[in-house]
Amino acid sequence: MAHTPSRALLLENVHADADSALQAFGPIKVDRLSGSPDRQLLEAEIASAALLGIRSRTQVDAALLDAATALQAIGCFCIGTNQVDLQAAANRGIPVFNAPFANTRSVAELTMASIVMLMRRIPEKMFSIHQGGWLKTADGSNEVRKKKLGIVGYGNIGAQLSVLASAFGMHVYYYDIEPKLAHGNARAMDSLDRLISECDVVTLHVPATSRTADMMTRERIFSMKSGSYLINQARGNLVDVDAMADALKSGHLAGAAVDVFPVEPKSKDEKFESPLQACPNVILTPHIGGSTAEAQQAIGLDAATKLAKYLFEGATSFAVNFPQVEPGPIDPGRVRLIVPHENKPGFLRRLNDLAERAGANVAAQMLKTEGDLGYAVTDLEGTLADGFLSSVLDLDGAIRARLIEA
Repeated sequence: MAHTPSRALLLENVHADADSALQAFGPIKVDRLSGSPDRQLLEAEIASAALLGIRSRTQVDAALLDAATALQAIGCFCIGTNQVDLQAAANRGIPVFNAPFANTRSVAELTMASIVMLMRRIPEKMFSIHQGGWLKTADGSNEVRKKKLGIVGYGNIGAQLSVLASAFGMHVYYYDIEPKLAHGNARAMDSLDRLISECDVVTLHVPATSRTADMMTRERIFSMKSGSYLINQARGNLVDVDAMADALKSGHLAGAAVDVFPVEPKSKDEKFESPLQACPNVILTPHIGGSTAEAQQAIGLDAATKLAKYLFEGATSFAVNFPQVEPGPIDPGRVRLIVPHENKPGFLRRLNDLAERAGANVAAQMLKTEGDLGYAVTDLEGTLADGFLSSVLDLDGAIRARLIEA
């Protein structure tokens, strides 16, 4: 008798290509809700979902996870995962996946475009012409060629930006807390303070951590080169926005581009407010660094594939809160047992003893632990006794257990 397909719930207009990616490893019923639903509707819809796909607006906390009794995994179809209580999910044996590299090119292109627009003083000229003005002047407008670009954070986005900037003829410098291989003629700086004091443009491409929070303080902003430009299209808590506005108004900064903010509207109906709105040579965008058709398609394929591989193979590679295991396809004639469990001595031995008593042979096995969490993947041969899965769940330390058939 055919099994009822597992259900995936996708919210916030995840790209349509996610549907086919979810179904690439087996049958899945895909349901969609546009936008981020209210809490009551979300709790009702998530109760029967095996997979949940969200973007940045939907908040997944411990109470919501308690309502999601069938939930196996969460996919954040975006870069960040701050909207999910990662520890609460791990405690319940639920891995969380994201798509950290899919929008790399889109963000790098937005930053490069912002650099050109700022150095040509396009924002203030654009605002003027909309109001009937005609600022046809070369004053303060410059080519980007031969200017110094300072990239803070030389990861995937920063490195790709350095390639684009080099092609424009810029001199590229970067600072990263870890040694990174330079692309082209880019040069590493030994300190953040040295980079920001020497470069004509400083752009931030770092994650939100305790180390990076408020990294561009008032002191650092005013220690930047006079007449330079500051760009933040990474995370909203990296820059003292009030200090940035003061630096722009005083002329210390010639311009800025900001795509992320400390406080952002939760919907299009909520008004956006920022001291930067009063500054003329500023490009303000509504958190759209990865908002291109190409990036959203890539994110949809990336996150959905990870969810499907976990559901049908138990793969946790690239999970942000889980031990990472890549067991591959299940061989015919075998059944795969996956058991997230507390990281306690002797769990694997007890699991294998139970499988032997149930009449099964352990054909392959992988175990990975991370902190307090362990993840065991076991391929079994033979006919399992009735109630085997319940017996696994009764093991000391077992969080949850699931059988996947080939």
